[in-house]
Amino acid sequence: MNFRSPFVFKSLRPAHISPENWQDWKWQMAHVLKYKDDHIKHFGKLTNDEEEAFDLHQGLFRIQTTPYYAALSDSSNPEDPIRQMLMPHKKELQNLGQQMKDPLGEERHSINERLIHRYPDRVLFLVTDMCSVYCRYCTRKRFTGKLSAFVRTSPYEKSLEYIRNNKGIREVILSGGDPLTLSTSRLEKVLQDLREIPHIEIIRIGTRMPVVCPMRVDEELVQMMKKYHPIFVMTHFNHPQELSLEAAEALTLLVNNGFPVMNQMVLLNGVNNHEALVQSLSRRLLSLRVKPYYMFHCDPSEGTEHFQTSIQNSLKIQRELWGRLSGLALPSLSLDIPGGGGKVGLTPQFELERSDSHSRFKGWDGFEASYINPFPEDVIDPFLSEEYLNEWERLKNQSYGNQNAADLGARHQNL
Repeated sequence: MNFRSPFVFKSLRPAHISPENWQDWKWQMAHVLKYKDDHIKHFGKLTNDEEEAFDLHQGLFRIQTTPYYAALSDSSNPEDPIRQMLMPHKKELQNLGQQMKDPLGEERHSINERLIHRYPDRVLFLVTDMCSVYCRYCTRKRFTGKLSAFVRTSPYEKSLEYIRNNKGIREVILSGGDPLTLSTSRLEKVLQDLREIPHIEIIRIGTRMPVVCPMRVDEELVQMMKKYHPIFVMTHFNHPQELSLEAAEALTLLVNNGFPVMNQMVLLNGVNNHEALVQSLSRRLLSLRVKPYYMFHCDPSEGTEHFQTSIQNSLKIQRELWGRLSGLALPSLSLDIPGGGGKVGLTPQFELERSDSHSRFKGWDGFEASYINPFPEDVIDPFLSEEYLNEWERLKNQSYGNQNAADLGARHQNL
């Protein structure tokens, strides 16, 4: 596929694998690396910490990666960023720092085992628990990798019924697991069922397949999906090394077929927590028409303490990028309040002082100036029709997840 970009994207297909097999996503899924011997065969030698993780694997998060994703890593370098994201490590077995089974508090907001209603206008629908690669920093370890694949009939139908009955829901986010591990026909069943609900405006698909198995994004898939527009595709690239030729072609196929593609990266200690890496990833994504959307803190799920960065480190990265990197390429720094408090944005502090009359700022390059406020009586409300006001009142006051939105904050304070 032809695409324009000032950057060079390479394919790292091993010579012993035929192009036909390499480009077949089902072949990739059938030949995943699961066991210690699989990883030794690919990487040649494991470190003592990696060996110990495999030997003490009971209780460890599921291990699996595609041949494609393993090929992106430097097999001779234990500090390779992709190797760190896919390879188990004995640090996962240590109970240090803040570690939580359910760091996002999803179980508290669950309607059933597959539907989560945390925010008023959208729900998270866990349509599968399977991934092609089990990232070592996964935030949903309590759920993924149980091999139950597609959601069972009863919770599936109950989830659809809940969405139909709650007309304030405007958006459904498909997640799991990875929705693109489903067959094309099964995924179409989900999209078709959702599109039959009149009040659903947007469907989002959260997937790491363009990163770890981009062959999945083929012509058959996009032609099926585009029948159910508008669909937003949320990818999860963490490092510029993940942007291969195959990944670039998959992203181009999506955007050429009308799918807005947005990327959510996670800041991982020792992997990508430096401004040089964030800007490199962001610029390459943007050249492929993918919007760098979020830059998340690593959630404190079990076995991830060694991946977590400090807020100070993350704010330093954001400040270094601010002003030097186009706003189009600058992801929003954010974290999920542990335990289910939802997302909060973090922004470097540029305001020096604030009063009723003015605020004084110092910009990223050191320039200082004040913004003079109008007098309070000069601030007037715009004309609002009943349509806009009614929409806003419904959003503020609708019930969701067995909880009225207006009272949710008080409920959290009491937990």
